[in-house]
Amino acid sequence: MPKSSSPSRERIVAGAADMISRRGLNATSIREMAKHAKAPLGSTYHYFPEGKQQLATEAVRFTGEWVARSLRRELEAGPVAGLRAFLALWRKIVVESDFRAGCPVLAVSIEEPPADEVPPALAAAAEVFEEWENLLAASLRQHGVEAGRAAQLATLVVAAVEGTVAMCRAKRSAQPLDDTAEQLEVLIASAM
Repeated sequence: MPKSSSPSRERIVAGAADMISRRGLNATSIREMAKHAKAPLGSTYHYFPEGKQQLATEAVRFTGEWVARSLRRELEAGPVAGLRAFLALWRKIVVESDFRAGCPVLAVSIEEPPADEVPPALAAAAEVFEEWENLLAASLRQHGVEAGRAAQLATLVVAAVEGTVAMCRAKRSAQPLDDTAEQLEVLIASAM
């Protein structure tokens, strides 16, 4: 994840996203997130008075927008370019962290929420996945793919990449990402 250089709210959010991508949300305290971001705990509570769930929600949104910016830029050259950028972004994170980091959006999504409630971070994760899918689907439609198929392919791409990131961490190898990239490119090319 990109990190801001000033001891700001954004740096705390970026640090929280990185920490969640490594350890998950339930295994990470707000104190650990502040320490990881090299921010005083008091500043962290100043910016996030509602605590860990508020910070996690912001971390998910931060990651979502960071990825969406890259997707928007790369999708201007078409769906295959967008796919390649999406895969390259996650490949870089996984490999540069020595397979210790994944996607904080996925990490928040797979943890058990408190009974009978949808925590804000989980709701934010759903919104992020939907935004990524919508960006990919719009690009596919612009390149001649029928709307229903474009939506399904976009869901498949996001699901495959997120799952593959988890596989790379488990196997300590980027090979699953490379294999998935090859097959997703074939699917997208055939759809267009």
